[in-house]
Amino acid sequence: MAFENLTKRLQMALRRIAGKTRLTENDIEEMMKEVRLSLLEADVNYKVVKDFTAEIKALALGEKIMKGLNPGEQVVKIVNDELVKLMGTDAETIKFTQGKKTVIMMIGLQGAGKTTTAGKLGWFLRKNYEKKPLLIAADIYRPAAIDQLVSVGEKLEIPVFSLGNTIKPQEIVTKGIKYAEEQGFDLVIIDTAGRLHINETLMDELVDIKKIAKPEEILLTVDAMTGQDAVNVSVAFNDVLGITGCILTKLDGDTRGGAALSIRKMTGIPIKFSGTGEKLTEIEVFHPERMASRILGMGDVLSLIEKATESIDETEAMSMMEKMMSGNFNFNDLLKQLKMVKRMGALSGILKMLPGGSQLQNVDKVDDKQLIYIEAIVHSMTLEERRKPELLERSSSRRSRVAEGSGRSTTEVNRLISMLEKQTQMMKRMSGMNPTTLEKMASGEIPKINPQPGKGRGGFHY
Repeated sequence: MAFENLTKRLQMALRRIAGKTRLTENDIEEMMKEVRLSLLEADVNYKVVKDFTAEIKALALGEKIMKGLNPGEQVVKIVNDELVKLMGTDAETIKFTQGKKTVIMMIGLQGAGKTTTAGKLGWFLRKNYEKKPLLIAADIYRPAAIDQLVSVGEKLEIPVFSLGNTIKPQEIVTKGIKYAEEQGFDLVIIDTAGRLHINETLMDELVDIKKIAKPEEILLTVDAMTGQDAVNVSVAFNDVLGITGCILTKLDGDTRGGAALSIRKMTGIPIKFSGTGEKLTEIEVFHPERMASRILGMGDVLSLIEKATESIDETEAMSMMEKMMSGNFNFNDLLKQLKMVKRMGALSGILKMLPGGSQLQNVDKVDDKQLIYIEAIVHSMTLEERRKPELLERSSSRRSRVAEGSGRSTTEVNRLISMLEKQTQMMKRMSGMNPTTLEKMASGEIPKINPQPGKGRGGFHY
């Protein structure tokens, strides 16, 4: 997952001073060595690392910190604030043209995910800003690039303007813009051709398209796994075209973090969006403060809430809660619950958005297949067994049949039955509490009741 190694190294560095009631200059110096190494290993630009660590050191050695209360915690806050500043401070999104169509020109090197990102961006802006998008296929060089954009458009139900790969891109864009005006599209996203490297021919073509389309936004798609090489690409494109923003892709991959931490500082170009997964709906606004929090292992609760709000219908969630509170929760309800969770994305990603989630042991090894195994077990039950879990509790032969039918072990079946029972008992206890007690639990005054986690050989975790 994104920034995994950087997060671990920074946490180790900050652990040196966390909780200390008094800091010495030597404490700060030792911590800064670790921070410097962690950033360099993440392939952050050397100049960025040098300036970043110098600023933190100067602030950390300030009289207020050295003599203040909880200096360790204050240094952690300084690191967090400087990370936010490094990535741009405020979130930035698309600048729309009031009363007329907005044109976005997508540029980048081959392999960065530009074509897919064009579709993702169209979906995001339609969903969140009620825009009517049109995609223009202007990449006539890469084999199947047009077919890929058409396929993406069909899946997202976004129209694609294409004239094939024998017409010059300049002509395709000219006719595509005219078509958008005639058909009333208020958002046009142009997928331009990428190259394996920057060259004069590519730049000349892009300059022509810019003159024709007069885009409000020129967005550079950058593969987050390229590290500080992304800075060189950004500078080259920006010098010729004047980039208005970047989109980081593959943040869900084995990303070192160099691109995210270098681009804004070195080029002044804001990171506007980030691709967070392979699904065509996995794109989000880039929030520097949230990303800094993730990098430091402090979670990202705001993004998690947004993800839950987008993925789970409020009426459906309330209905599920009422069912759980009634104490009549069964395996059919569990299946519905699992589907809600799956709509929010990978389990490891969800866990990492929780404060301290990235520090959980083996969090990256949390396997979404475990959910599939649970579904297989439930689907191997009869309709009556799903409605009445107690039938399985009383009969070992039923449990053996379910295990055989699902291809899982009897131990896993037993564990799932036990998990459902614990969950039901917990909700029964909560439903018997008065509202004041529940409010105190929600606020953290009273610890919540949670079943103990456990796992069996080859089985799922809960």
